[in-house]
Amino acid sequence: MFVTGTDTGIGKTVVAAGIANCLHRRGRRVAVCKPVATGCVHRREGLVSEDAEFLAQHADTLHPLDLICPQRFAEPLAPAVAADRAKTSLDWCAIDRAIGLMSRDSDVMIVEGVGGVMVPMDDKHLVRDMIQWLSLPAVVVARAGLGTINHTLLTIEALRSKGIEVAGVIINRYPVDGANVAEETNPRVIEKSAKTPILCLIPEYKGAMGPNLPTDITEPLERVDWKKFC
Repeated sequence: MFVTGTDTGIGKTVVAAGIANCLHRRGRRVAVCKPVATGCVHRREGLVSEDAEFLAQHADTLHPLDLICPQRFAEPLAPAVAADRAKTSLDWCAIDRAIGLMSRDSDVMIVEGVGGVMVPMDDKHLVRDMIQWLSLPAVVVARAGLGTINHTLLTIEALRSKGIEVAGVIINRYPVDGANVAEETNPRVIEKSAKTPILCLIPEYKGAMGPNLPTDITEPLERVDWKKFC
C-alpha cells in the first residue's frame, strides 16, 4: 500500500514504519520503499535518507538502502525542484527496478511518499501520478486539529479523481488528554464527508524513538485489518 499525507512533516514515516512492523510481527515478509527522498544527509557512502533507514529498521528488512530509496537529493525541497537544482532528472527506471527487485522476495510492500499528493515529482508528474502508476491503495495520514477536514478531504478528492483507491485515514498525533472540540469532532466529520473509514487514531508521542516503536504507536495500528488492503 502507499502511505501519503495531507502535508509534509505529518508523520508518514512513523506510520509507514508502524504498519510495516505490525505486518512483520505477523510473519509477513515486508518490503519498504521510499522512492524519492529529499533533505538527505551526506555520509561516507554518499547521500542517505534517514526516513529510509527508519523504515528499514522497523520492517526488519535485509534490502539495501539504495533499493529502499533509489532517488535521493540533498536539499529539503519538492523532488522536481531538488532534482533541477542538482542539475539532474528523476530516474523513474531506477524506481521501477527497485520496486521490482524487492517485490520478488516479499509478501507485502509499504511505499511512503514525499510530502502531499500534489507535490511535483518532475515537470510532468505529481505524487498522485506515482500512486496511480503503482496501482496501490492509499492510506492518508492527517493531523488532528482545526483545518484538517479541508486538507484531508482535498487530499482524498485529489486521489479519487485519478481513480486511486483510498483505504482510509489515520489521524496522527492525536491529543489523548485535553482534546478540544475540533479535535474531538474532526474524525467523525472526515469519515462521514469523505465516506472513508478512520482506520485509527495514533496518540501524540513526545518521547524519543528508540530501537522499538512505542506501544502508543503500535497498538492502534495492530487493531487494523491490514490484510484486506495488502
